[in-house]
Amino acid sequence: MNGGAETAHLLVVDDDARLRDLLQRFLTKQGFRVTAVADAAAARRAIAAMMFDLMVLDVMMPGESGLSLAESLRRDGNEVPILMLTARGAPEDRIAGFEHGVDDYLAKPFDPRELALRIRTILRRAAPAPSAQALPAAPVQLGTRWFDVERAELRGPEGIVRLTGGEAALLQALARHPGEVLSREEIAAALGTPEAGERAIDVQVTRLRRKVEADPREPRFIQTVRHRGYVLRPGP
Repeated sequence: MNGGAETAHLLVVDDDARLRDLLQRFLTKQGFRVTAVADAAAARRAIAAMMFDLMVLDVMMPGESGLSLAESLRRDGNEVPILMLTARGAPEDRIAGFEHGVDDYLAKPFDPRELALRIRTILRRAAPAPSAQALPAAPVQLGTRWFDVERAELRGPEGIVRLTGGEAALLQALARHPGEVLSREEIAAALGTPEAGERAIDVQVTRLRRKVEADPREPRFIQTVRHRGYVLRPGP
């Protein structure tokens, strides 16, 4: 994964030919490499042939939906960041996207400049640069696993544990403040999605717990603090 906005290779998947062409031209002018396809089947062929840094994926398409494609990719271990486009911007639609492993959500109609801004935010999140103003954070122990805060990388006896960009950013935000309660609003701001609702953050936490906790229903490391938010409690 490149991580740099100017060299990032994007896959745009949308059955609307006019919007697809507009996005391809606009994002190319923004400095991205862009491959554009019309449906999930074409997206699968492109993914099999090339590496992408981020996918811009429409929800409603003929045949396989964007949500189904996203869920399938995550199930197969493909953690390419996904920005979902939808004509439906209700909170339940956002939550459905996050439940399927999507990193961010943008409702149609949208300003292309906002799309480019969100893409760059996700790419920075996927490959975080060390801060010159902060000391490097020490790795955090979570049972038999260790989380490298600076690289946003989770390792265990089985090797690297695959995290989506959103999951890695969430764990990174918590790990930078171990033992400190972060509100859902603070977490959303750290993820670069300040408009995300409380339920959307809860869904992201639930997904992350499945990869961190031995029993996600009885979390040991990522704990809920009622009426306040979440806290990371590292330990062996």
